[in-house]
Amino acid sequence: MTTDSPHPRPYLIAFALGIAAELLFLANLAIPAKPVFDEVYYAEAARTIASLHGPYNIEHPLLAKTIMAAGILLFGDNSFGWRFFSTIAGAVVIMGVFAIGWQLFGRVRPALYAAIFVLLNFIVYIHARIAMLDGYMAAFVVIAIAAMIAAARAPAPVARRWLLLASVLLGLAVGAKWTAIPFVAFAGIAMIWLKTRRDRPYFAGVGLVPGLALLGLVSIATYALTFAPAFFYRYDPLTLATFVPHQFRILAQQTAPLPAHPYQSPWWSWALDLRPMWYLYEPVDGVQRGILMLGNPAVMWGGLIAVAACLYAGIRERATPMLAIGLLWLGSYGMWALIPKKIGFFYYYYLPSVFLGLALAAALERYAEPRFKYASEAALVLTFALFAWFFPIISAAPLDSDQAFLRWMWFASWR
Repeated sequence: MTTDSPHPRPYLIAFALGIAAELLFLANLAIPAKPVFDEVYYAEAARTIASLHGPYNIEHPLLAKTIMAAGILLFGDNSFGWRFFSTIAGAVVIMGVFAIGWQLFGRVRPALYAAIFVLLNFIVYIHARIAMLDGYMAAFVVIAIAAMIAAARAPAPVARRWLLLASVLLGLAVGAKWTAIPFVAFAGIAMIWLKTRRDRPYFAGVGLVPGLALLGLVSIATYALTFAPAFFYRYDPLTLATFVPHQFRILAQQTAPLPAHPYQSPWWSWALDLRPMWYLYEPVDGVQRGILMLGNPAVMWGGLIAVAACLYAGIRERATPMLAIGLLWLGSYGMWALIPKKIGFFYYYYLPSVFLGLALAAALERYAEPRFKYASEAALVLTFALFAWFFPIISAAPLDSDQAFLRWMWFASWR
């Protein structure tokens, strides 16, 4: 494996990316000071965990809300406190994408471009500045994928440690939100596929059955530990006897019929960026503000072409890294056709949108740059320009009137 970095692993670049992302996410984080969208539920849940009062919002497991509770304990029960650790999760996603890209391609440039595409895809930025669960779940999933790739390629003693880390991270991801469960299965499928290949030894020193057992048992044990705060509630605490029944209560809540919502949308529409969601659009502190949960069109639409290119390269040209990226998007998106949710929202597209950034960087370098030398730079400029143009309505910036949103409404379905 080669790299254009003078160091074996470009840790400084990853760290600089994380710092840049964190600074972007932190700017005006406390605005608006009132709860935004589902913060009304999750900030309250974090508040009850911080006080160990009792169960609240039992539809989801505890970890993400426990991390939010830590923010409240550190910074106070205010919008900055609820949201602070969301910024850390967002920065981790960006660094994790860089780590995945660097390991798959062995070079800094495509990894760096992938991370920047993800940073500017709107979705990560918005969720890095709101107290919701998806950003935490995604952070653990993305770094778990990076750890799995490291485990697959590392020598025997190190491979086991990376696999153990990946298993812990996947358990934490499920502890943040159950939509990470399929990724535990994806990790097992990837291990089976790689262990049966003959081109090189993968997961060296780790047998297939012991490896799968470690993956399953450690992730389950880690998930169980994320419920630790509930055992100390003053009211209706969890016990060893009620732990398993509690999981069925979560399942019942997850699959219960829900009333129609004005921003609901079918899963197949998310990839087309057809139905965004207004997280906020109202006067706050005497000024009109808005937060539109929308994907950057350059990444959302260009990324679909890039995914097709990655799958083509993987299948027809046997380019395994390209195939891996295409399958990450396909699996993370296709699972929504099977998950028994009664109602869907665009923000469920968080993880697939992350893998679009990797696909864009990979496809541009493989197919576009041989024909146009500055293809990646042109795509990045377009992505940044759209980020800057839409910034006022993804950042809760002051708007000049209650009709200001119209200048960004490209389609009627965006209203």
